[in-house]
Amino acid sequence: MTALSPLSPARLLKRRLTRSPSATTGATIILVVLMVALLAPWLAPFDPNLQETAKRLMPPGAEHWLGTDAFGRDILSRLIYGARPTLLLVIFVVVLMAPVGITIGILAGYFGGLVERGLMRITDIVMSFPRLLLAFAFVAIMGPGLLNGALALALTSWPAYARQARVETAKLAKSDYLAAAEMVGIKGPRLLFGHILPLVLPSATIRLALDLSGIILAAAGLGFLGLGVRPPTAEWGSMVAEGTQVIFDQWWIAATPGLAILVTSFGFNLLADGLRDLTDPRND
Repeated sequence: MTALSPLSPARLLKRRLTRSPSATTGATIILVVLMVALLAPWLAPFDPNLQETAKRLMPPGAEHWLGTDAFGRDILSRLIYGARPTLLLVIFVVVLMAPVGITIGILAGYFGGLVERGLMRITDIVMSFPRLLLAFAFVAIMGPGLLNGALALALTSWPAYARQARVETAKLAKSDYLAAAEMVGIKGPRLLFGHILPLVLPSATIRLALDLSGIILAAAGLGFLGLGVRPPTAEWGSMVAEGTQVIFDQWWIAATPGLAILVTSFGFNLLADGLRDLTDPRND
């Protein structure tokens, strides 16, 4: 009998993706939005900040495919450029939020005792406040801006990752796997981040993908309230806010950025759902 040859990594990835249409569809949507943001200078037909008052509030047509806003700016160009601050804010939040939450959870779950009680009480205090309300309060204190918005969302979003990492680490701390690692002299940061962290990351990644859609909505909410990036920079939330002033007569001004927010959030939700299916051992 001939032995079965193992699948190459590329074929294995392809096989897993075809088994999860949700992950494939979500990843495609996110990739398209990312490419639009990166290629904005070449894709946008007009300068997003160019004001032509003679062409204000024009409906979609041959020259301006999605119409113009109250200042005569091309909506399609602003929609394309608006993907940049939205995705940049999401990246900032992810870089700040997930590492803080996972690190606190691992420390609390591994050491236990007073360390766990102290860190988890801080986590509970932060979780007791409504996340969006607390984020808005932070931005109102620090001032509007992309970085301040990212800091506000990150400072209010990490507790969920800390609690999840603590539960998983507490179970791992009693396992034979970590006992064997400690027997061969692996201790301290090498044990925490070299052996525990890789086992905690898969579930944290799925949660992160699920939270990204909420982060996009929160970022749009900051822009809608004027607490996001400063004008005249194009941003989807602020575009929706501008469109609400004329929504009954020129509905497309608010509808197009709202649709962009919906599609991007939907893409992250599909990706998270697909990742959950791919990492579920029952589907192997």
